[in-house]
Formats: sequence, structure tokens, C-alpha cells
Amino acid sequence: MSAAAPKELNTYRKYWASRFGTAPFLPMSRAEMDELGWDSCDVIIVTGDAYVDHPSFGMAIMGRLLEAQGFRVGIIAQPDWQSAEPFKQLGKPNLFFGITAGNMDSMVNRYTSDKRIRSDDAYTPGGEGGKRPDRSVVVYAQRAREAFKDVPIVIGGIEASLRRIAHFDYWSEKVRRSVLLDAKADLLVFGNAERQICEIAHRLAAGEDIAAINDLRGTAFVRKSHDFIEIDSTHIDTPGRLNPPIDPYAMEPGIRKANEEAAAVEAGESPPKANEVVVKFSRRVKSEDRSRSVIRMPSFEAVTADPVLYAHASRILHLEANPGNARALVQRHGDVDVWLNPPPQPLTTKDMDFVYELPYARRPHPKYGNAEIPAYKMIKFSIAIQRGCFGGCTFCSITEHEGRIIQNRSEGSVLREIEKIRDEVPGFTGVISDLGGPTANMYRIACKSREIESACRKPSCVYPGICPNLNTDHSALIQLYRKARALPGVKKILIASGVRYDLAIESPEYVKELATHHVGGYLKIAPEAIGEGPLSKMMKPGVSTYYKFKELFEKYSKLAGKEQYLIPYFIAAHPGTTDKDMLELALWLKQNGFRADQVQAFLPSPMATATAMYHTLKNPLKRVTRDSEEVIIPKGIKQRRLHKAFLRYHDPNNWPVLREALRKMGRADLIGNGKQQLVPGYQPAGTGDATEGKRGGSPGRPFKTQHTGLPSVPKVDPRHRNKRGR
Repeated sequence: MSAAAPKELNTYRKYWASRFGTAPFLPMSRAEMDELGWDSCDVIIVTGDAYVDHPSFGMAIMGRLLEAQGFRVGIIAQPDWQSAEPFKQLGKPNLFFGITAGNMDSMVNRYTSDKRIRSDDAYTPGGEGGKRPDRSVVVYAQRAREAFKDVPIVIGGIEASLRRIAHFDYWSEKVRRSVLLDAKADLLVFGNAERQICEIAHRLAAGEDIAAINDLRGTAFVRKSHDFIEIDSTHIDTPGRLNPPIDPYAMEPGIRKANEEAAAVEAGESPPKANEVVVKFSRRVKSEDRSRSVIRMPSFEAVTADPVLYAHASRILHLEANPGNARALVQRHGDVDVWLNPPPQPLTTKDMDFVYELPYARRPHPKYGNAEIPAYKMIKFSIAIQRGCFGGCTFCSITEHEGRIIQNRSEGSVLREIEKIRDEVPGFTGVISDLGGPTANMYRIACKSREIESACRKPSCVYPGICPNLNTDHSALIQLYRKARALPGVKKILIASGVRYDLAIESPEYVKELATHHVGGYLKIAPEAIGEGPLSKMMKPGVSTYYKFKELFEKYSKLAGKEQYLIPYFIAAHPGTTDKDMLELALWLKQNGFRADQVQAFLPSPMATATAMYHTLKNPLKRVTRDSEEVIIPKGIKQRRLHKAFLRYHDPNNWPVLREALRKMGRADLIGNGKQQLVPGYQPAGTGDATEGKRGGSPGRPFKTQHTGLPSVPKVDPRHRNKRGR
């Protein structure tokens, strides 16, 4: 798969329907289509979120981008999935259905880490829960197929992106097939989908069969034969002797026969006998043949049966994640191959500007009336300045979806969007709630060398330390902050995205700028843990780095004459975490005057490295063998609740379980009323065993802390829930 320079998004010849112009909102009904003069839609996007025409919502970006290419795009938002009728409401699309679960994986959206159904949904009017089905992509795709069986179906968004290969599913506690097969879709787009979706639409409009579209980066599809050079993934990273000794890569004899005979003749050997099982791979591929090579992963059946092979497959998947050197991957599912092309090339600054400056209405569709959509309220006055994250946190979904290479908007584009919010968005009071992205301070930070970046296979640029090839200069971000807050009518620019503090301490000037001008009393950062065991499995820096940042932040806050606090976030029950680690963290929280207002336990999201650890007990950050390191996993509900209880050591409802645990750990000395003790020996009336494990903040909400006696802090921006597996 060639890594040639991709086509710019605004250079396509527009489709003939561009004559209809720009819609105030993409239509959600036939009546709206009639008002626009449309007899049909070229593309219909089905989404699990309410339709908000804002660039923080995936359906709006894809819809407006396709509109800019000249296509007529309709939206079916949160349809009743009990029948196919709601999927017919806009008629038959001329080109394809685009199916997405929305901004979050539907299972993460609907269930807490304890597998309880959430009572609310931030992406639904009124915050009402239950407006989308479990595994929304599969259900919506099936209903769309029922509605119009001959219309191509393209699935995408974070749910499809993270389930593009055989993956462990936390909610069913089993390995599931690629969602491409379960949804019976024609094509899956993963990662940043702008390039793929433009190509797909234009090629289908030109009369190309969707079955022939198999050369696009960032797509997955079903394939039964190919002429690529196959590389056995175990030649790249050997998982060790298989037990039982079977070939996990064997294909069905009927499909295999022609290739085997041709390979034997070419090698000067006799063709294999009729019942002989032979699979030939190339151990070494010439550089000129690299673009024609594909890595064969262990099959779905093999990774289901063998956790070691699952961990191995996870490791290979993440090794082949850099668009500069990634090869295609293929994984057998039954009698077909699921083929994953290399990830898409990152968007250029010009493309990012084009995407974010499309004519969004920047508010919910009028059909919702005055109903409040919590996620929209959260991002109404915020601006995305970048995509991607090179942190590599193993529990995070951003890297697998948006990639490790930071994609930046230009300074001018960001400033124009601030002015647009100031001039056009109702209710603006002069405060921009965020200039950020997955991480607040990675804007224009990249590898010093394009050649090194293209060849790199490291999962993180900042772990176990800052890579010497990483340019950590924050000056472009500092300049952007200064220009943004100098705009007329802008009173304050806040930074609500999480700050990567190990990166920030490389630029004390940035910390000074942040503390002096852009913090509204609290700044959230995410140590996630303080013990080396969990930190090494998270790929997060040690607590000493936190202290360095804290020292700088407090110094510059004091110089600015401001009383400001750091709000650290932590994850309970992450792979690698022992009861002792959680006790250490609880004591640290108490010593530092923190109380956890809401607690989040690790939620194994599809495809994340930490999820592979959770499922296999192996560590894919290192070479996986049958004898390689086993990871400690807090799995049982009792232990997971204990770990959450340690974070809420101050809640009387948790005291009975903590006292029991402390006695078992030989730390009964921490029971009592002294300042150095964790929980008191007495139990207030109405608290304890009857309610233990059922209280402690809204279930499934992000962990947050507050200094003792201070008011609680703002909620987490729902755009970033998937970043920490929420």
C-alpha cells in the first residue's frame, strides 16, 4: 500500500448536485428535502447521537464534508431500531448508507465499568438514556440493509474503528469477530475518515462497484483471494511454541489449493498432495516489494482459543500503526479474510482548516426545540485545535482511532472560529471554554525528523521518557493562546482538555502562560496511578514528574496572585494494580488533602493494549511468549469495588470493606481515628454494608477529586470519554 502524498480534500471536482447549494441544516425529513429542492439523497448518515451541526460531532463533519464535495446528505439520528421503517424516512440513498454509533462506542455509552446500564446519555436531548441499541453499528447496518437491500453500507466512527479486527468484548467476556462481518457491511472506514469518505463517494458516483474499492488506506473489507506477498506475523514477533501444535494460519483447502500449487512450481518443488496442509510465507521482503506485502495475523478462531495468540495479535496490530511504515494486515474469519489496509495518512494543516471551517450551524437541529443536549452544552464554546496523541497510554482509545501523529489547524483558522463563535453563537459571554483536543498541549509538537517519524514503531513518544527526537517546543501554542485572548470581545480563554504534564515541564514558559491566564481555579491532569506496577502497564510517568509540574504550577499561580489547584485523575483496577498499590494511593490522597468525588474503574475498551492485558494476562508491550511476563489483573467484581473503595476512603459506606481488607493485608494499624490512619473504627448509623458499593458519585462518571472543603470541580468534556476507556 503506497504512502504517496494523498489528495487534498478541497481539490475534488464537485459532484453535479452542488448546484443545490448549502443547506442550513442537513435534512432529517422529507419535508426538509422538499424545501431544498431535493428528490433524493446521495448519502444518508445514520448515527446514534442527536444531530448537532457542530465540528465536535462526527456526523456533522462527515455530512458537511460530503456536502462540500457536491453531494446531497441526509441524517437519520437515533432512529427507532425495532423495525426498518425509520430507515426509509429519507428514501433510498443514491450512493451509500454511512453508519456510525456516534461519538462514543455504544457499549461504553450505555454501560458503566460495572456493566450497569447508565441512566443518562450526554448525546441525547434531555440527557435521556436508552435511545440507542447495544452494538449500534451492527443493529443500524442490519436495519438499513432490510430497508434497501441493494444499497452499499459503509460503517465508521469510533465503534467500527475499534472493532475492525477480532477483539475482546468486555460486556460479553468473549472475543468477537470483526464488526465488519457482524454488520454485514460492504466497507469499514477506520481512523480519521475524511480521506476515505471523499474517495468512496466520488468513486461510487463515477459508477465504480463498492466491491472493487479495496485500495484505500484506512479501510477494512472482506477478501477471498489476493496476489500480495504474505508474511507470517509470528516471523515478526514469535509467540513461542503452540499448544496444541496446530497451524493457526491454515486456510480452507479449497481456497488454498491454487496458490499452493503455483508456489510449489515456482520453487521447483512438487505440488502438494490433495490432503496435505501447506502454507508458505515470506520471512524477508525486499524493500521494493514492501508495498505488496501483507501480514497474516492469527485467525479469529486461533485468537479466540489461545490468549497468547490474542496478545501477540494485539502487539502486531499496534506495531503496524504508523502510516509511514505500516503494512496491510489480514485475519482469517471462518472461510473469509478480513483485510485491513494501512492507516490513513494524517490530515495536513490545510485539510484540517478546510474541515473545521465548513459551514456548520454550530447548534442542534431545530427539531429538538429547546431540549438541552448535555454534550453540546459542554462543547458549545470550545474549539478543537488538533487531533491525535503520541502519549500511547495503554487504556486509551484515541491513539488507535486518531493516530500518534498530531494533526494541527493553522493559527488563523482557530482565530477565525473564535470570532465566529463570538459573532454568531447565542449565549456567548466572552469565555471560550477550551482550546484543545485529546491532549491540551501537543499542538504543533512533532518528531524532529520526518524520516525518523516515518520509520518509528515506538508506541509512545513520551514513555518511559521524552524521546530525544521529539521537539517539545510549546512556543506555537503559547503564541496561539496570546492571540486568542487578545481578540476583541474575548474575556477569557480556558483550557479544559487534559494537560500532558510530563511534556509541559519541558516548557516552563508554557506552564507560566497556562497558570497565569488560562485556568479557572482548577486544572485537571491525569497521573492515573502512583505505583510503578500500574504505571508501567499504563505507560504513564512516575509521580516525581507530577511533583515537578505541581511545583511549577503553584509557583506561577502564586506569581499571578491566583489561588489555583490541580485536580488529579486516577483509574481504579487497571491491569498491573495490586491491593497494595491502591492502599498506597489512598494514603497519598489523604496525605495530600484530596477526596474523590467520582470514581472510575478501568473499562476494557475494544482494541486497547490494556484490554489485551486484561483478557490474556500477558503484556503486549514486550515480546509475547508462553513464558513471558504475566500481568496482575484485578478482575472480580469484589476486588474491582475494593479498588474503587480505596479511592473513596472518606465515604462511610466504604469503611466496612476497607476495614476487612486492611486486616487481611496486615494493616490493621491504619484503622482508627488518627490523622495517619485511613478509616475510623466506628460506623455512622445508616451507612455501611447495606449500601457499600452502591454509592459514591454517579455510576460510571469520570474520576475527579477536590481539595478538602472546596467546591466540586467541573465535569469532564464528554468528547474525551473514550480517551480513558469510558
